[in-house]
Amino acid sequence: MHKKLHSVDIFKLPVLPLRGLTVFPFMTLPFDVMRPKSIRALEEAMEKDQLVMLVSQIDPTVDHPLTEESYRVGTISKVKQFLRLPGENIRVLVEGLYRGKILDYTSTEPYFEANVEQFDVEEVDDEEEAVTPLSVEAEALKRQLLSFFGEYAEITGRVQPEAFTSMASIADNASLADTIASHMPLKTEQKQEILEEFDGNLRLEKLLKILVAEIQIAQIEKGIHDKVRSQIDKMQKDYYLREQMKVIQSELGEKEGVAGEVDELRKKMLTAGLSKEAADKVEKELDRLLKMPPGSAETGVIRTYVEWVLDLPWNKTSEEKLDLTAAQKILDEDHYGLDKVKERIIEFLAIKVMQKSLKGPILCLVGPPGVGKTSIAKSIARAINRHYVRMSLGGVKDESEIRGHRKTYVGAMPGRIIAAVKQAGTKNPLILLDEIDKMSSDYRGDPASAMLEVLDSEQNFSFRDHYLELAFDLSDVMFLTTANSTDTIPRALLDRMEVIQISSYTEEEKLQIAMNHLVQKQRLAHGMKKSQISFQEDAVRDIINYYTREAGVRSLERQLANICRKAARLIVSGEKKSITVNAKAVATFLGARKFAYDRANAQDQIGIATGLAWTAVGGDTLSIEVNVMKGKGKVELTGQLGDVMQESAKAAISFVRSRVEALGIDPAFAETTDIHVHVPEGATPKDGPSAGITLATAIISALSNKPVRNDVAMTGEITLRGRVLPIGGLKEKVIAAHRAGIKTVIIPAENQKDLEEIPANIRDKMTFVIASTMDQVLATALR
Repeated sequence: MHKKLHSVDIFKLPVLPLRGLTVFPFMTLPFDVMRPKSIRALEEAMEKDQLVMLVSQIDPTVDHPLTEESYRVGTISKVKQFLRLPGENIRVLVEGLYRGKILDYTSTEPYFEANVEQFDVEEVDDEEEAVTPLSVEAEALKRQLLSFFGEYAEITGRVQPEAFTSMASIADNASLADTIASHMPLKTEQKQEILEEFDGNLRLEKLLKILVAEIQIAQIEKGIHDKVRSQIDKMQKDYYLREQMKVIQSELGEKEGVAGEVDELRKKMLTAGLSKEAADKVEKELDRLLKMPPGSAETGVIRTYVEWVLDLPWNKTSEEKLDLTAAQKILDEDHYGLDKVKERIIEFLAIKVMQKSLKGPILCLVGPPGVGKTSIAKSIARAINRHYVRMSLGGVKDESEIRGHRKTYVGAMPGRIIAAVKQAGTKNPLILLDEIDKMSSDYRGDPASAMLEVLDSEQNFSFRDHYLELAFDLSDVMFLTTANSTDTIPRALLDRMEVIQISSYTEEEKLQIAMNHLVQKQRLAHGMKKSQISFQEDAVRDIINYYTREAGVRSLERQLANICRKAARLIVSGEKKSITVNAKAVATFLGARKFAYDRANAQDQIGIATGLAWTAVGGDTLSIEVNVMKGKGKVELTGQLGDVMQESAKAAISFVRSRVEALGIDPAFAETTDIHVHVPEGATPKDGPSAGITLATAIISALSNKPVRNDVAMTGEITLRGRVLPIGGLKEKVIAAHRAGIKTVIIPAENQKDLEEIPANIRDKMTFVIASTMDQVLATALR
């Protein structure tokens, strides 16, 4: 025999829609009723036979469902208890009796009422139905279902052992499926699917599939729960042990000791914004710190390391100002000139406005001392609102100065780069690497090589300091470097930087800097008012020309300070109330003139040519003298000439010997004439190839007995064939020629493009002869 459902009769019953609940036959369930319609349906059921049709809502979020918003198949149930609660709510206890199916609704007001078809279990003879195999299959399904449900109950612990025992005694498979479904936290849709299946064996199969899926989910949940539980247990154990340690330390008079310190560091770690790598490293070090004896020397090392990591600005940035007009105004206020540097910074800001992710540029300012390379960095930082840190590299020989020392060494600490970032307090500061050309190397490593990663925007996003052993992002840092010359900077390092050449100041630029910046600065530094001391332009020009000889303005500022000190003494002593410094007063305050610039020769002379030289303090004129005497072809070079300049003199003589006929020189001079070349100021070393055409001109003048024009100066390298090659420092050289009163300057043809750098007020007063061969030089220089 087996059992199946069959229709029994049709009844008219009140209908009660349930939200999120599904009631099965033989299931007893309490719930609260709050909706007026549902309360009215229950009251009607209690007045009659206590029967009510319970159906589930399709969407449990609907407060007042319509007839089509509830399932058609439900459970005909009997109201066992009816209790009114405060607030007009009802609590009922219902018992599911039979499956039912709503055929049609007969009424929707004041409550739902419908014609419901009742289904009941009917016993059928297996032989009549010829379904003996199905009975075996049903038994197998039952055993399988009980086995899986037992596994589910063991994993979840949601089913009481007594309930499971009672389920195992249920003989009817259909009832077993309903009972198991009612004990499982299934979705409403899944429960409804079981409820709507009228065939007992099929109901078992569907429930079995759902149960297998639920077991898999429960296993995963249990695995997650076990992991979380083990972690919580470990944390509780750690907490318990730490509390014990605190009590012990308190008894010993150590207050909170290491544990309290570690707690403080952990709190700080939560707000430090560490990377995952850094957070894991710090956590590991803090655990080591807890396990160490309080008196261990290693505790200090760990503590210092953790504090360094936590003090770094991992996620702190300053908000950049991207106002080009305001930035230009700040740069112009702080510095006169330096147009290339200012233009490059404004370009950087313009690109920042267009593309927010632009990394910090790496600029290298190259120029003589005192021209404002270091001070411009501070102005740039102020203009773009970045924190400013200056790092001097002069004399640095140890690679660890840049990358830091390993923690294993006594007194280990991070390198200067990480220290500068910590000092700045943000991850996007402006760091000035001052005097980068003054780094050197010894047995402790090459610091310039360590700078290769720092100054490479494609690599420095993960810079690793030897002390930290963690990747730190330097790509947002704006690096600015300064140097007096690029000659001593390694090529690989120089290639990573954008070089901006800053030439020496002209007399006019020095005058403007002094009048607009330095005078006011020294006046304030000496506590004086504008009404007490003032400087006239002619006085400042005299200080520039006759009391200082420099490319920048440092000595000029010192001389202004010297005058301010002497003036302050006069004012304090009562001798003067106010002082106006003019050209005449300069000599009174500073004494006799210290420098006198060479002036152009008063008349044309044979064997004397004026050359132009570049020095670290600007340009200068170079008078080259040549004497010829009877002899045996000996050549004498004096004046502390360097190797390159001596070679230039030899190349000039070789050129002359190859062109004796065209130049009108005795072909036998190399055997009958001694030549002495001298460059005055013999105490000053001189070198470089740019005096080549000047040497040749002076030698040709002396040998051909033709005078050299006194108003002509020249610069250029000479080849054996008489070609004129380009030189450097043209701007400084031309300014020196102008200062000496020279009107005509001969320059190499390839330097013609450099004339744009010369101030217009000087360029317009002079004549420039563009020469590519010695013939053009001689045509201009000789009478």
